[in-house]
Amino acid sequence: MARSSRAGGSPPDARFARTLRLPFALYLIALAARALTGMLHPDPAYPDATYYVGVARALEAGNGFNIDFIWNFVDVGGRLPADPTLPIPSNGHWMPLAALVQVPFLVLFGPSPLIALVPFMLAGAAAAPLTWAIARDAGLARHQAVAAGLMSAVPGAVSPFLGQPDNFALFMPLGGLALWLCARGLRGDARAFVLGGLVVGLATLARNDGVLLALPFALGWLRQSWMARAARRAGALTDESAGARLPLGAAFACALLFLVVMAPWYARQLAVFGSLSPSAASGRILWIESYGELFSVTGEPSLASFLTQGWEPLLASRLDGFVAAIQILAALPFLFFLVPFVLWAAWSRRRSDRFGPWFVYAATLLLLSGLLFAVHVRYGTFLHSAVALIPHGYVLAVEGIAFAVAWTGRRLRHWDVPRATRNFTALAVAVVWIGGVAATWKAVEGWELETGIRRAAASGLAQVARRDDRLMSADPGAYRYFAGLGGVVTPADTLDVVEATARAYEIRLLVLERAHIVDAFAPLYLETEPLPPWLALVADGPASDSLPAFRIYAVCLSPADSRAVCQGAGP
Repeated sequence: MARSSRAGGSPPDARFARTLRLPFALYLIALAARALTGMLHPDPAYPDATYYVGVARALEAGNGFNIDFIWNFVDVGGRLPADPTLPIPSNGHWMPLAALVQVPFLVLFGPSPLIALVPFMLAGAAAAPLTWAIARDAGLARHQAVAAGLMSAVPGAVSPFLGQPDNFALFMPLGGLALWLCARGLRGDARAFVLGGLVVGLATLARNDGVLLALPFALGWLRQSWMARAARRAGALTDESAGARLPLGAAFACALLFLVVMAPWYARQLAVFGSLSPSAASGRILWIESYGELFSVTGEPSLASFLTQGWEPLLASRLDGFVAAIQILAALPFLFFLVPFVLWAAWSRRRSDRFGPWFVYAATLLLLSGLLFAVHVRYGTFLHSAVALIPHGYVLAVEGIAFAVAWTGRRLRHWDVPRATRNFTALAVAVVWIGGVAATWKAVEGWELETGIRRAAASGLAQVARRDDRLMSADPGAYRYFAGLGGVVTPADTLDVVEATARAYEIRLLVLERAHIVDAFAPLYLETEPLPPWLALVADGPASDSLPAFRIYAVCLSPADSRAVCQGAGP
């Protein structure tokens, strides 16, 4: 038996282990990259991340999907509610997966910033071996697949966001996996197609627009069915083509798995908000004309009000959103220099069944970014969804480099094309990694500066705030995280509206940050206008360029307010 085993090659288990060696190594490299990025700045760095951490901590504390801060009034209908209250049901706008994945780790190990990042590191690192698998499935050589996987391990200027408790790290592998499973399914792998429904469901639990990943599944199956019917009518349906066509049962099972994942959450949204997408129901998400309107509690954006702006500004904003989306995709993961190679390979693969779903999703995302979500593109909405394009995109980039080297080699006869291909591919990986390191360094520098300001503000608040005081600020999730105070976002409205909001939610303190200040407060911050009678300055932050980084005010709305700073203030 021993001789037979040696004669017939390695045992199956040994061959399987060798097959997994490369993707496992890629996973470890990506995991190390994400861990290092997370350790450089373990705290949540922007509103999305602070929100998910806030929801996760509320769940871990046994409060369910309820939070004691309002990051944006779209969570409560886009305006001041008739019955203002805190806490409120969470996730009126953002989906729950980025909070849910934190909960088991918080329960087991406590609310440490690094512990909250662990699920994002573990899940996000899967993008590297996934990219390797996509490349091998597309017919790329082993060294090319490794190169594409290494790019996904440190994906250029997207890298810093993968170390945050946000859905970037979840949506990149889930989106790429969904598109790969769709392609395999449409080539006859019914199990892959069915599993794709589960993955699309998880992606939709991460982001509302994850449902767009279902479009390639639906269009692909419908196209196959139409072509089969046409071939049957023409008498040209062969056993081979019939075998490649997915049966109706596979499509049904795919849709069923999607619903199994999503139905509990949709049922919760209907029960709590009466809508599957509560923030879209008010119209503020879709029909605002500028991003600042998103933070207003006045006005009622609608399709009619949206169209009254006139065709010229409307078309200009749509074009701006579309161009911005292309710029973001070209700049962040592809660092501009990879774009020609991606386009070259994409053109050569334009009829490829392995990349068809990727093309459908990319085109849909770009078109919707220009038509519906143009105002939001520059503020992270597009990038959050575009990360699903990165795994296939790097596969195309590596293939495009090989095309370019081969094209050059036909004109420079002295070139060793295989060697040049490996060298230029390795150089591209190095440039992507350098871009990732530089982007991470720059992002962490900015995040650390802002975190330092908020920690200082939290220290100032600790001197004047009671435990149950409510705070108005630019980022209520961040101040809940750093200062432990619930509250609401400062509305982007007039002082009268801000005062009404403060009264509605019984706000006792206000923090204004120089870097994030609404127009109504700018003259007060600069002291070019006197404070209204319901505000009293409590403390200034450290000064820079003669202006403090932040200012803390007491909100004095009642003559019965016993705080010393409010004596003589108030209405």
